[in-house]
Order: sequence, then C-alpha cells, then structure tokens
Amino acid sequence: MSDETDRLQQVRERIDSIDDEILRLINARAEAAGEVARIKRESGEPGDFYRPSREVSVLKRLRAANPGPLPDGDVLRLFRELMSSCLALQQPLSVAYLGPEGTYTQEAALKHFGHGMRAMSQEGIDAVFREVEAGNADYGVVPVENSTEGVVSHTLDRFLTSHLKIVGEVELPVRHNLVSRVEDLAAIQRVYSHQQGLAQCRAWLDLHLPQAERIPVSSTAEAARLAASAPGAAAVASDAAAERYELEVLFPNIQDGAVNTTRFLILGNTTPPATGEDKTSVVVSRPNQPGGLAGLLAPLARYGLNMSRIESRPSRQGVWEYVFFIDVLGHAEDPTLKRALGEMEQLASLIKVLGSYPRAGD
Repeated sequence: MSDETDRLQQVRERIDSIDDEILRLINARAEAAGEVARIKRESGEPGDFYRPSREVSVLKRLRAANPGPLPDGDVLRLFRELMSSCLALQQPLSVAYLGPEGTYTQEAALKHFGHGMRAMSQEGIDAVFREVEAGNADYGVVPVENSTEGVVSHTLDRFLTSHLKIVGEVELPVRHNLVSRVEDLAAIQRVYSHQQGLAQCRAWLDLHLPQAERIPVSSTAEAARLAASAPGAAAVASDAAAERYELEVLFPNIQDGAVNTTRFLILGNTTPPATGEDKTSVVVSRPNQPGGLAGLLAPLARYGLNMSRIESRPSRQGVWEYVFFIDVLGHAEDPTLKRALGEMEQLASLIKVLGSYPRAGD
C-alpha cells in the first residue's frame, strides 16, 4: 500500500511541476503578445489587433500538431481562451450579441471570441447591427440559419441596408431542454421559447405537452426568465439559460432530430485576408425574366466554383422582385472567384459582396 502511495505522490508532484511550467509559459505568451501590440503601435497600425486570419492559422497549426490524448476540440477551446485573454491585455474587444444573457448567440460569441471579450447584450438583431455600425461595439454576433428550420430572414434583410461586413461564422450544435420550476408535466400550462425553439421541438411538445399553450418570445433566454417567474410555466432553453435563471432541466435534448445546428455570423467593418479555407457571401438581383437566375449563376459553374447556399428574399423594390443571398467557397480576392464575380456584375442589377471570411471550424 505504501508503494502505491509513494507512486501516487510522485505523479502528483509531477503534475504540480507541469502546472508550474504551464503557468510560466502562459505568461510568457502573454508577454510576447504584448510585444506584438507594442511593435504594431510603434509602426502606426490602427488599434484593432484582432486578426481572424491569424487566429485561424494558429488553430489550424495546433490541430495538426496535436499528438493527444486530448481531442482536437478541447485543445482548440483551450487555445481560443488563451488567445482571448492575451488579446484582452492589448485591447479588450467589445462584442454585441442578441441577448439577453444565456442565449445561444451569447454561447456562439464566447465560442468565437472567448471570455476575454466585453459582451454587450442587445434586445434585437437590429440593435446588434446598430451598435457595430455606430462604433459602440467592435463586432457583432447574429444568428442566420438553422439546419432544421432554415434562415433567420431578419438577419438577411438587414444586410441590404447595412455597410457592415461578415468577418466570420460560427456553427453551434443546439441542444434544447425543457426547463422549469414545475416538476409535474401535467401542471405546465404554457411553454415559452423563441419561435424557432418551439418549431425545433414541435414533435416532443405535441407528444408530452399537448395541453400547454406555446408562447413565442424574443429569445430562449427570455423564455427562461419568464418561466422562472410565471406559475405553471416552462421554457425550451439552453443549459446556460437554465443555470442563469435557476431552473431545473426536466428533460434534456428534446429537439426533433439528432442533428440541430445553428449558424451565426460575425459582423465587423473590415474584410479578413484569405486563409485558404474561406467563404464569400454575396447578395445579387436581376430583373424578373425567364432564365434570369440561371444566367446570373452561370459564371460560378463555368469557373468550377462551389456554391454552398442560395436563399431568396423579396427585394422590397417591386412586386415579385427578389434578391438572392449566395454563399460560395473561396475568398473574393481569389483570382477565379474574382473573375466570376466580375462577370456576374455585368449581368446583375444589384451585386454586393457581404464579406469573405474564414469558414467555421471546430
């Protein structure tokens, strides 16, 4: 028994020594990051030191170099937080997101920027755009589509009037829970959630809570807040929202289907340089005529470019006139995509590059 105790003590001492070395190296990295900031300031660079393309390059290299046993996803999360903390020492980023606290959009913001950011909760998608447009926030985070319920039309429509660029994207697995302070399902009279949350859990709610009124609200976090104070109420919400408003998770993972992912866009004012794993979002329009859309998209096919998404929205300029939101793999400055966009411009009545940005990773 004493041999095992000795071995255990030795291992613990080795862990303590490793922890000390990790702490030293973390602070050495922070000092080096500070030196980078000083060099940039001395050279006259503007104050925004956040570089998405550099972050992607670092994380890509670390993922390729990871020998295990920690899985790649855990390693990337650790280094994202480390980079976030180092950046906060140089200049904390302010990030507006669709709130309140506990929303999936806040979770996406934390996944992308880490906990070193200054999070700014906003009441609606319009408010997120306005805060970044006015310079009150460095970046914004808004939802744009869900794998089961489709696009968030309000986000797409807002791009038609905004000068902001898409500078990044985040894909987040969405796991909905039924949360409440009511333990008996039969006593639940109403269920709050965002309209997409209710839609994504329709089958479960039909089966288990057919008697409950379903009330759409501005967000899943707002739903949790209401459920915490209203008698006979429950919410479809996240783990974070349940914890924030001190609710019990009665049933986890009640979403319909095993795969439910929401895509979020990062809003900013500049276009990141190419990383080699990029996506470009474009909005285009052409007068309504036979074959008009096919002709407009022909340059993409001719140059062998991969269009990953297309979505139509009313243009609001005339009856039965539409604009098309298109995602294409590649960067707008890539020679092939640049030529294709140039040819599309000759055919379109409207074309606007919304942004070129690194594709979502782990």
